[in-house]
Amino acid sequence: MNSPWRATILTLYPEMFPGPLGLSLSGDALARGAWAIEARNIREHGIGRHRAVDDTPAGGGAGMVLRCDVLAAAIDAAASPDDPRPRLLMSPRGRPLTQGRVRALAEGPGVIAVCGRFEGVDERVIEGRGLEEVSIGDYVLSGGELAALVMIDACVRLLPGVMGKAASGVEESFEGARLEYPHYTRPRDWEGRPIPDVLLGGNHAAIARWRSEAAERLTRERRPDLLDQDPAK
Repeated sequence: MNSPWRATILTLYPEMFPGPLGLSLSGDALARGAWAIEARNIREHGIGRHRAVDDTPAGGGAGMVLRCDVLAAAIDAAASPDDPRPRLLMSPRGRPLTQGRVRALAEGPGVIAVCGRFEGVDERVIEGRGLEEVSIGDYVLSGGELAALVMIDACVRLLPGVMGKAASGVEESFEGARLEYPHYTRPRDWEGRPIPDVLLGGNHAAIARWRSEAAERLTRERRPDLLDQDPAK
């Protein structure tokens, strides 16, 4: 039997996990053992009686910086050097997380996610432990925990058996570099807004064509930048 997809989280707030990942599809899959999560407290490797994890930035400036020796010790305790899982630092300066990257992560053995706090992380541990910086958007959060939750949720839903239908993972936004087509359900007419007739006619070829054209139109209106992207990325 293959080992389940495994997420190890390094954080100052392990109580934030599994959080919403323990509910709905991801929670059901977690209970079945389809994937596993472990949250480890960085402060266990803090310095001195007060378990200090941060210090003032070299060169001056506002805020505090997470120490390289503390974080390196936490990483080393959480994963052996031969652990094949990518080491990801949730960071607003990282490469944007894309559906292609999520798919690649979901197909692997899991992730090690480092959640920063304060003004940032000492650059030397990023280099010394080979951390890949990942961003979930062009904005700044109080810490990396929410970003880690988002990334893991995106991965877990793609694991085999998590979603009800295999097609659910391929007919949605950002798969094939297109936004998802509009959806409708009962009632047939709501406040003078009827379901498009083509979706009720039973002609599956016509429905597929309508959905493709609708996805193309929405993408051109809202995210034209996606049209020039490689859908595999």
